[in-house]
Amino acid sequence: MPLHLERVEWMPSPPLVPDLEPLDLAHLARMTLGDAGLEREVLALFVAQADSLMAILAALPDDAAALAHTLKGSARAIGAFGVADAVVELEAALRRGDDAALALLTLGCAVDAAREAIGVRLART
Repeated sequence: MPLHLERVEWMPSPPLVPDLEPLDLAHLARMTLGDAGLEREVLALFVAQADSLMAILAALPDDAAALAHTLKGSARAIGAFGVADAVVELEAALRRGDDAALALLTLGCAVDAAREAIGVRLART
């Protein structure tokens, strides 16, 4: 049976790693029902909570997994999915009993990126 080949026009491939913003603004708007005042409030609360939890997590206390889990829920609620993903990695390292220093560093970078995006967002509103 003959093979029928057709020429397919070139098209760009999607990026191997998606370009993720530190804060999903569409998700945030849905979660705050478009209320700018509520948005400002939850973003400020997240920054305060993240700062507090990261300071405690730096020592990797016995309840680090529970504290990280709290941060993950808060991050998902505001659309800081990079923070939530980094927490998943930290939780996995803690569960396996691995050295969690790298996962904690990655989480710190994600929190910093989210904090910066939140600062920009709060300055605009």
